Amino acid sequence: MKGIVRDGKHLYTVVPSKFEGKSLYGEKIVRSEKGVLRSWNPYRSKLAAAILKGIKLDISSDAHILYLGAGAGTTVSHLSDLAYNGTIYAVEISAFAMKKLIEICRKRSNIIPIFADASRPESYCHYIDRVDLVYQDISQRNQVDIFIANCDSYLRKECKAILMVKAKSIDVTADPKEVYMKVAEQLKMKGYNIIESKRLDPYAKDHSLFVVSSHDL
Repeated sequence: MKGIVRDGKHLYTVVPSKFEGKSLYGEKIVRSEKGVLRSWNPYRSKLAAAILKGIKLDISSDAHILYLGAGAGTTVSHLSDLAYNGTIYAVEISAFAMKKLIEICRKRSNIIPIFADASRPESYCHYIDRVDLVYQDISQRNQVDIFIANCDSYLRKECKAILMVKAKSIDVTADPKEVYMKVAEQLKMKGYNIIESKRLDPYAKDHSLFVVSSHDL
């Protein structure tokens, strides 16, 4: 995968030459023949966990990405390495997390922080056009509804979207397998094709990733 280096159970993103090869949130920096590498911890980033579990991630350098639930910017910062000539719209509702995210944005010109509620996609329509990837990591009961609403609003046709599902946030009493089955049914009912799914244990307990598209690829 372009821009990603795997060394056994260790994962890194290659820092593009346009950015400084420095740590953004305390991660380890490695200098090698492949360039400056930033350590990508699968216990801190579900996307890193998914890659180590076998998910193939193909993000072009000029991709436009809508990231819902950006948090403090850990995963966002690594996507910034991959889509270095594109734009990442990072939506976050927590003021505390947004402060940390803005610190990363000051060092990365391709990340645009948006302080907003992802359940109201119309509230940031003036900042975002159609995107090549919608990525969501939100721990709310209605997380699938939020994902679908944003994909309907912003995802380009025949492009992919990634949903990180936290089963216990949807139904704390149900078996995670049952939750994932219902999520899959809900996505299909709304016209989304499930390209791939993957449970993220042991890196993220009771979490699963869904890769979807709105049309057959």
